[in-house]
Amino acid sequence: MAGLRDVPVTASTEPVPSLIGWGASPDADLVYRRLSTFGRATARELFRELGMPRQRVNQALDKLAALGLAVARRSPGQTGMVWVPRSTANARREAPPQPVADAARREPLPEVVAQATQLGEGLRHLRTRAASRARLGELVAIARHEHLAMHPEPSFDAEAAKPAMAMDRTLLERGVSMRVLGVQAATPDPMSPYGRTPADPRPAYREMPAVPMKLFVVDRKVALFPVTPTDVNRGYLEVTQPPVVAALVALFERHWATGRAIQENPMSRIELDPREHMLIGLLAQGHTDASAATELRVSARTVSTIIRSLMDRLGVENRFQLGVALGARHLVAPPEPDAGGEPA
Repeated sequence: MAGLRDVPVTASTEPVPSLIGWGASPDADLVYRRLSTFGRATARELFRELGMPRQRVNQALDKLAALGLAVARRSPGQTGMVWVPRSTANARREAPPQPVADAARREPLPEVVAQATQLGEGLRHLRTRAASRARLGELVAIARHEHLAMHPEPSFDAEAAKPAMAMDRTLLERGVSMRVLGVQAATPDPMSPYGRTPADPRPAYREMPAVPMKLFVVDRKVALFPVTPTDVNRGYLEVTQPPVVAALVALFERHWATGRAIQENPMSRIELDPREHMLIGLLAQGHTDASAATELRVSARTVSTIIRSLMDRLGVENRFQLGVALGARHLVAPPEPDAGGEPA
């Protein structure tokens, strides 16, 4: 029988089975897919091609070796050990004993995972929120063209918002197109409570009353969404099946087309106190500053001070502009016609 050393390894066209059920980590599953699809490689080649840190590549290779799914051997003319994939038919299905903490994370998956795995290859379960965030960070690091996102949360927590801002900045500074759909108001910036300033780059954002799911799509090749929509701590599904990714992109595009875009110069929001409301109402009815002051039982100087304050808050230069600005915000109603007269 020929030894493994004598068996040439070439690129495979056969479907590569998921190794998650064997006890393999998502990293080990990804490395095995690379080896099985494109053939043998050194650890250096793997971390360069996959964009993964060297330590994680080594840990993935150690896992594959323990499962009997990859073997290292020396190859003439190459520096370092070359890793060769082995068929799952000849490998061990018993994963090494897991630590108690790791075993606790391997609780039965929700039904959605069992249904999704029936779609075929190109599907992984990232078992924790931290693992999902780390994987998104890897994808952001290699994204080249487009990043799409949908956020159904009415508010973000700092744990999620701060790394998200860093990822946004990385993508935008590299020239990657970013579009985000969310339910939060476009103004003020939903990320402003977490430190993003008006000078920082921002993705294109549209708001809707509701979006169908939490979703990330990178370069229209990889999609991530929560296993359980109401609990991101159960982890995410990573999908690379082209028909599924295309369907998710189409879902995003349909909602994007109906979302409300941020206005280039959104009107500042302003609320009037009761005295300001009364003064604006009196002036709209034709009162002078003096007669309005009499009605309000204040001095004419106080009336002028209130009007100046309103002009400053709305960024206008004169009373005509103030009237237009207040009318645009529906803060002042047009005067009603006299009771006995006819409309002009």
